[in-house]
Amino acid sequence: MSMSTIKKLVDGTFVDPDGDGTQKLSVPTRSVIIAESLKGMEADVVGALEFEPPFAVVSDPDTYAVMGERVEHALESLGKIISINLGKNPYADMVTAERLIAETHKAATLIAVGSGTINDLCKYVAAQKAKSCAVFATAPSMNGYTSINASISINGHKKSLVTVAPEGVFMDLEVFAAAPKRMIRSGLGDSVCRATAQVDWMLSHMLFDSEYREAPFQFLAEDEMLLLEEPEALVSGDMEAMGHLSRTLVLSGIGMTVCGGSYPASQGEHLISHYIEMMHPADWEEAFHGEQIAVTTCVMARLQERLLRGKRPCMLPSVLTKDSIMSHFGEKFGGKCWEEYNKKRLDKQGADQLNVHLERSWPDIQEKLSAVIIPSETLVSILQRAGAPVNFKDINLDEFFFADAVLHAREIRNRYTFLDLASDAGMMNPKEII
Repeated sequence: MSMSTIKKLVDGTFVDPDGDGTQKLSVPTRSVIIAESLKGMEADVVGALEFEPPFAVVSDPDTYAVMGERVEHALESLGKIISINLGKNPYADMVTAERLIAETHKAATLIAVGSGTINDLCKYVAAQKAKSCAVFATAPSMNGYTSINASISINGHKKSLVTVAPEGVFMDLEVFAAAPKRMIRSGLGDSVCRATAQVDWMLSHMLFDSEYREAPFQFLAEDEMLLLEEPEALVSGDMEAMGHLSRTLVLSGIGMTVCGGSYPASQGEHLISHYIEMMHPADWEEAFHGEQIAVTTCVMARLQERLLRGKRPCMLPSVLTKDSIMSHFGEKFGGKCWEEYNKKRLDKQGADQLNVHLERSWPDIQEKLSAVIIPSETLVSILQRAGAPVNFKDINLDEFFFADAVLHAREIRNRYTFLDLASDAGMMNPKEII
């Protein structure tokens, strides 16, 4: 069913569940191949897209060894190859992006060989320079392969930038199964946040009548259910389980593309993760993105449960000011954070209006959002069964910093989540949920 869903979305024949029954959804990705092995097929899957050479094949030392070398060799039959190695542990920031723009200026097509960082950099460059791009995924570590967004740091501030989706996405399950187990667990972590992200997005919609869509969650339903039933199988080399995870990651990215942004897959849990990446201690032993999301998803699930089981929140005008945000985040980040936060900041009139709305609609909000939640205890169990992290110690952070992250994460972006609801109602106590 889910591979059929992917095919229909790629073909433009999937009926939009949010429409009137006649509208069809389509995506910019023209080919998604998920196979037990892609050995010997590399030139065929790329050639079918009729890309123009030269091909800039972008990798790092690890992804080159895993798949890049064989991709370069195979694509030589299609045209000139420009081999680009970004070096050990490349970072998705504007400095690296500008370097890649310079190194690919003679290429017509970018072929990413890697996972999150390399895929994001190639999508960004392709968008900036109107080039074609495709990706050979090397790990099931994140859900951005098919999305039109790239997570790029600008002067240390992580931004979700609109780019292009790869026209071809190619996944070799044997390569995925051989990836470091931390990367596989990271992909699981980046998948389990579907429920907390959906609840946050529904909350914003029900409070402010902002856009909300069911389509991205319908895409995921079947594979997510099977994936979460047996998470242990992911780290034991089970190809069926790896297929469920791979399709979940592809469909999550497509959901973001269909919605024109990261809303269905990135809400409060990602805000906390972004805060960690922005403000972490200098000696922090960095965790993978999906490992962070595994932990922050558990936190958001507990926060959502606590508020939805309680009495109606009573909203208060915000006490945060530009000076307080500048003081907390410093000159480097403070200005941008205030600019984002100020767009959703509650003044007295806004708080009064929201209280009137909540008095009327809180029971309906409780009912509809509670139907979507995956219980926090269930999420913790799923992650632990796969050996994934579930608390701040597992991602090398101390309690004081992590509590600060939960408290202040809402200030970095104009996205209204349960972090805002709890804080605006004077009900935020990070130590109760971390």
